[in-house]
Amino acid sequence: MSISNNDILIRVRYALDIKETDMVEIFKLGGIEVTREDVRKMLVKLKNNDHNEADIAENDDIIKCNNNMLESFLNGFIVFKRGKQDSKPGQPDKPAMSVKSTESVNNLILKKLKIALALTSEDIMDILEEVGVRITKGELSALLRKEGHKNYKECGDRYARNFLKGLAVKYRG
Repeated sequence: MSISNNDILIRVRYALDIKETDMVEIFKLGGIEVTREDVRKMLVKLKNNDHNEADIAENDDIIKCNNNMLESFLNGFIVFKRGKQDSKPGQPDKPAMSVKSTESVNNLILKKLKIALALTSEDIMDILEEVGVRITKGELSALLRKEGHKNYKECGDRYARNFLKGLAVKYRG
């Protein structure tokens, strides 16, 4: 069962202890206007995994976080943590959305959180090690590559889930 984008938001928020008001600001920095109420609706934890997409779409108490929203949040989180970067001449002001498929969302989480939290590859390896997951530098490098690169490797849910769990241990423990 893959992790939903809403679940990813919930886990990132918990791991890094982000307030709702900060989440509204982070979404705004990423180019999406949401209210605190919207954030609350994205952070609703579903009781079981039997809910399908149709159930979520019909429920007014839940806002489904799509790939674009999640990437905007992560982009905004980088700005929130590191400050706005001046765009270099010839570069677009806003980064192009890089999530091509649902499968690449986990890679995006690793990359964007690595940037936002100024983590080194060793830091990520230590965070995963903390929750009992060993990864080689080569494997990690493949997960951090751009989709389409010959050495790109899709990041499985196991790594993504454990990385978020490890962040909670590091930042809340």
